[in-house]
Amino acid sequence: MSEVSKKVAEMLLSTESIQVYKETPFVFVSGRISPVYIDCRKLLSFPTEREYIVAALARMVEAEIGIDKIDVVAGGETAGIPYASFVAHIIKKPMIYIRKQPKGYGGTKQIEGILDAGKKVLLVEDLVTDGLSKLRFNIGIRGAGAKMTHCLCVFDYASDRLNQHEGKDNLAKNDISLHVLANWDDVLDTGLAKSYFTESASKHITDFLQDPENWGRKMGFV
Repeated sequence: MSEVSKKVAEMLLSTESIQVYKETPFVFVSGRISPVYIDCRKLLSFPTEREYIVAALARMVEAEIGIDKIDVVAGGETAGIPYASFVAHIIKKPMIYIRKQPKGYGGTKQIEGILDAGKKVLLVEDLVTDGLSKLRFNIGIRGAGAKMTHCLCVFDYASDRLNQHEGKDNLAKNDISLHVLANWDDVLDTGLAKSYFTESASKHITDFLQDPENWGRKMGFV
């Protein structure tokens, strides 16, 4: 665990951007029941934490991607837009944002801003799970004749220990490289070390990550 990933993990926990259930678990839109909920948008309300994270994202662009390899920074509707705006400002690149679907009025555009054909796009997002929403954004980018080459996120719903990299794998199949500040290994280690949650809560999260579809049923919540 790097110093950056450790610090980002603690920021997610200290701001309660990551919440662990105590009595009632969280129910996602998909119907999946989870012992934990992540909302990276909450970080935007904390200036010190926000500044650190945005600066770390910008440094990652420079160190891992190369600023000269990126023509345009894109933010995905809606949580990715503020992060993309901050990063684009720091690295001095044009910025666009992408709707989940083309708007149903006016020019019926999916992309807001200027994206010329042939441009290389960096998508900046708050988090990545299976990567499929990022690929939907990529449909709009490809439709403009441009190419998403990299995706940059604050948090990855992945675990090296559990060998789970669904988002990274799905993006790689489409020639998109994923770059993240922290993942579940970082949060689990930091959460236990700093007493943000118990060993029991850590086990529930690990069990959920291993079998997210059936965790709620196994726990008797269904």
